[in-house]
Amino acid sequence: MTLVTDTKAPRIAIVGATGAVGNTLIGLIESRGLRYRSVHLVASARSAGTELTVDGVAYPVQAVDEFDFGQVDLAFFSAGTEASEQWVPKATEAGAVVIDNTIAYRMDPDTPLVVPQVNAHELDERPKSGVIANPNCSTIPLVRLLQGVERRWGIRQAVVSTYQAASGLGHPGVDELKDSSRAALESPGEEYPNKEFTPSLAFNVIPKIDRFLDTGFTLEEQKMLQESRKILGMPHLDVTTTCVRVPVVTGHSEAVWIEAQGVVDRDELVEVLAELPEVTVHDRESRREFPTPTTIDDPYRVHVGRVRVNPNNPRAFWLWLVADNLTIGAALNAIQIAEELIARDTL
Repeated sequence: MTLVTDTKAPRIAIVGATGAVGNTLIGLIESRGLRYRSVHLVASARSAGTELTVDGVAYPVQAVDEFDFGQVDLAFFSAGTEASEQWVPKATEAGAVVIDNTIAYRMDPDTPLVVPQVNAHELDERPKSGVIANPNCSTIPLVRLLQGVERRWGIRQAVVSTYQAASGLGHPGVDELKDSSRAALESPGEEYPNKEFTPSLAFNVIPKIDRFLDTGFTLEEQKMLQESRKILGMPHLDVTTTCVRVPVVTGHSEAVWIEAQGVVDRDELVEVLAELPEVTVHDRESRREFPTPTTIDDPYRVHVGRVRVNPNNPRAFWLWLVADNLTIGAALNAIQIAEELIARDTL
């Protein structure tokens, strides 16, 4: 039980508690023993009254439009960008620090964009905006690896292709993938009424995530560039990306090509990556080992494989990474931000 009376423990709220990331946040609060004085579960009016349990105690879900944020010190927001734009200012005005899991505040100059393993120093002071932004689910594992490469060799360029799971769109995305796959098997050739993915994700891959921009890139691809630069403090970092949705329930994968400033030795590269916090390199012992979304055994680590230096350009190398997008890519990063805030007495 992590419900305590210690006045140093925060009063917390989870906005979007009934969603996929909200559910994961609750599980992580329990498993990591995050201490709190009170917890409030908040969602849209249509979810109000639903009961969820935290540490074995049942709590009714409260409607966000009726919730008093003056009751909390720390609010996790994972209810979508529109909800964050509407309700985060209410929370910060009431005195709460917000950890926001949407795009709404990520590029705000007064809002730190934080991956604790990379730039936890941003949490030494309470942010001017009252908000700490949680990065994109594909950016988080990428920058955790890029930091190690930059420190050792420097980075000239990174080219990334993502393979992103249906749960990136929460419970509705997973439900639609399952239903459309079932329909495609039972009635081949018939159209399934898709809402979350167009075209259907069933037995398909879709090279478009989020909306198209005038550049021809998608917003998801632009996020990865802008966010990587901000988190790493490298405003001229050259990262280019193609983001693809794949028919996987949970677990984002990325194929990453990096050209470094200096010559890279594979054995040293493997050791550099393996020494990073909470990273597992699967081909450290055998080059034939690699992670996949269904085979990773620890959702709290970034999993790496297929590490190979380009024989025609020894400054360049490939690697393959897999990370659980609901934990590493969202909820765990948010919880680790909260843990750092508490440890640094920033709340």
